[in-house]
Amino acid sequence: MERKIETFFRKWQKDIIRKPLILYGPKQVGKTFSALAYGSKEYKNVIYFNTENNLQLEELFTKEKSTEKLIINLSLISGETILPEDTLIILDNLTSNIIVKGMKLFGSESSKYHIIGITSNREKLTEFKGEELQFKAMNEMDFEEYLWAKDEKSLAELIKESYSKHKTCPFHKVALELFQEYLMTGGFPEAVVAHIEGKTSYELDAIQQKILDVYKKEIALNKTLIDIPRGIEVINSIPEQLKKENKKFQYGLMGTGKRAKEYESTINFLVNNQLVYRSFKVKTIKSPLSSCRQKDSFKLYIPDDGLLFSMLHLNYKQFITDEKLKETIYENHVAKTLVEAGYALYYYQSEGKAEVNFVVQNRMGQIIPIEIATKSMSKAKSLSVFMKKFTVQQAYRITENNFSTKKDIRYIPIYAVFCLNETKM
Repeated sequence: MERKIETFFRKWQKDIIRKPLILYGPKQVGKTFSALAYGSKEYKNVIYFNTENNLQLEELFTKEKSTEKLIINLSLISGETILPEDTLIILDNLTSNIIVKGMKLFGSESSKYHIIGITSNREKLTEFKGEELQFKAMNEMDFEEYLWAKDEKSLAELIKESYSKHKTCPFHKVALELFQEYLMTGGFPEAVVAHIEGKTSYELDAIQQKILDVYKKEIALNKTLIDIPRGIEVINSIPEQLKKENKKFQYGLMGTGKRAKEYESTINFLVNNQLVYRSFKVKTIKSPLSSCRQKDSFKLYIPDDGLLFSMLHLNYKQFITDEKLKETIYENHVAKTLVEAGYALYYYQSEGKAEVNFVVQNRMGQIIPIEIATKSMSKAKSLSVFMKKFTVQQAYRITENNFSTKKDIRYIPIYAVFCLNETKM
């Protein structure tokens, strides 16, 4: 399946000041598969090493401080010749600082060797950082990539054209139906392939539960043992938290006597490792938005819509007919899409309970409110009130309707949220 990361790989490969690359992101999103697939197409050969508990590699990177000697020994270990410019070296499951230090040697000089390190442990990135390395995040498939997998690339182009030219999409109903399929499936490649191959909803649910188990196992990486069961408690509670009218995270939903102080480090760990996404409440608006956040008031979201769909034990008919459940899934989708596009998440709630689902700030410093308007909330006036109160020049309302613009509000179909990125908002 074609992934957007391929475009990045191509630029990185041809970069005259190319550095060793650290590709990071959650497990199961296709990092290793994409790197291997690209390497097999664009290089003469690919050398793959699994670095997890690989004492031989650690010993080699500890001993050798010369790039040429490292290449000679890596060739001997792999049994293949490593060619300058023509071989892609992949170091998977990267957690070792020793191996990363060895990678940095190739970034401190004009190196002809192409190296990608892959990790799912995002917290490790603070230890890995250095000017000798380049970093790139990768997440699950977005709706555009899903359309590519469904052989609907022309529809994806039509959606992007409609967004950029502010005009209606001629295949609006088709796009909405495919998008609702995507929400049920989610963006993990294994689930998308299963859906395309016609697997039953039960088989798809089994795949999503397996992926969810992998995510929960990631919590075991937490250095504090007492936080491991707490992390699972938090993740398990998110579907019920999001179903509430007030979606603010409430510790009491996990049981009586639960206190914020006990869960602070756990939630920080989950957020830092992309196992959940967090949106902070703001009651006033000024730049930077981070100065307005209320640290004790926040919402948590699941990083994949298909996982949330499965955790809510939904079927397609329930999703289509229950407006409240649909609103829950839609809000989760907008949250994950904005985070993965590089935005920090905030939501606005006034003393009078008027709420705007999302408020973001782009690189130009512009503050932009985003409201979701399903049928059950179609008459909401919170966005208009917000714009007048804070003199906001531009806003977005996400609906199930086609593209349109009314006054200073752009109406965007829910399936086109992938267009809201830093270069286009």
